[in-house]
Amino acid sequence: MKYLLNKIILTSALLILVACSEQESKSEENGVINQDQEKPDSEQLITVTRAQFEHEKMELAGIAMKPFFTTVQTTGIIDVPPKNRAVVSATMGGYVKNTTLLVGDKVKEGQALLTLENPEFVSMQQNYLEVRQQLNYLKSEFERQKTLLEENITSKKRFLKAESDYKTALATYHGLRKQLTLLKISPSKVESGKLTTVVTIFAPIAGSITKINIVKGMYVSPATEMLEIIDNDHIHVELSVFEKDIMKVKVGQKILFKLPEVSDKIYEAVIYLIGTSIDEQRKIQIHGHLDDNEKSNFLTGMFVDATIILDSTEGMALPETAFIEKDDGFYILKLINETEKEYSFQKIKVKPTGAFNKYVKIEAPSIKSSDTFLIKGAFHLIVNDL
Repeated sequence: MKYLLNKIILTSALLILVACSEQESKSEENGVINQDQEKPDSEQLITVTRAQFEHEKMELAGIAMKPFFTTVQTTGIIDVPPKNRAVVSATMGGYVKNTTLLVGDKVKEGQALLTLENPEFVSMQQNYLEVRQQLNYLKSEFERQKTLLEENITSKKRFLKAESDYKTALATYHGLRKQLTLLKISPSKVESGKLTTVVTIFAPIAGSITKINIVKGMYVSPATEMLEIIDNDHIHVELSVFEKDIMKVKVGQKILFKLPEVSDKIYEAVIYLIGTSIDEQRKIQIHGHLDDNEKSNFLTGMFVDATIILDSTEGMALPETAFIEKDDGFYILKLINETEKEYSFQKIKVKPTGAFNKYVKIEAPSIKSSDTFLIKGAFHLIVNDL
């Protein structure tokens, strides 16, 4: 009996011990789960000491209200109107006798550019003088035959011959005189006996020399483009917009552009004209006037990257350096607490909804306009924390 009682007591004790052990194990398991699900706020923060903050040259800033635009991206060049560009060529062929110009030289309208020499210039002047001398005789003969015809003294055939000779000589005279004028040779000087083998070429417009295709002693024909002059007083942007975007573009819309090969500075222009035909590449030309081209040293032919502003809205924004992109989205660091020794930040997932001029527009319910964020140095903190 005593043995049976001891066995019962021992069995009960073992059962109690097993039950306690299972309860303790379950409690410990529940405790780990709660710890993962309800991590204390202090453990969710990213802390940075002031020494680290200063060493890494981190920066803080608040939310900025910035304009964001609906845009059309395009490209183009800096150009001038056709009236501000001139190609200099010769009316008659000749040999380049003298020129002192260099690319970049500024010239005034009517300024002497170079001289051409050709013996044919003398022949033209001689022909002019000969025809001019014949005119007096041919005119007198024509008038005499006209009088005789009216009195029935001469035949009509002689009259018509005199009339034809006179009018042919007169036409030749006027043609040669016009050619001399085009060559800038004074007919009055030729009539006084001052013949020349040299003619001077003058600048048709004011501007800067952009091309020189001649050297001294070179023979040039009327088809030779000797010089090019461009007047930069009315520089504009010439853009090409694809057909799919043309219905969005209107006269008066703002253009923001930069010269990618020169600098990142952004310049402004306004759409002044829109082309009415589509080219072979399914593009339409857009002509834009600059707002302040007098203060910019633009050169004709410079390549531009341009943005045409269709519409604008204002929103909360942070500099693009405040954002870190990971596989699951974008993150920023919000300042939660600041002490003499450290900064505490909270990692916030946000949704960028636009970007312009190195600022990113954000939407997040937990962000207020009074919040402060880490805008420089967030990369290593967020990457190491994720």
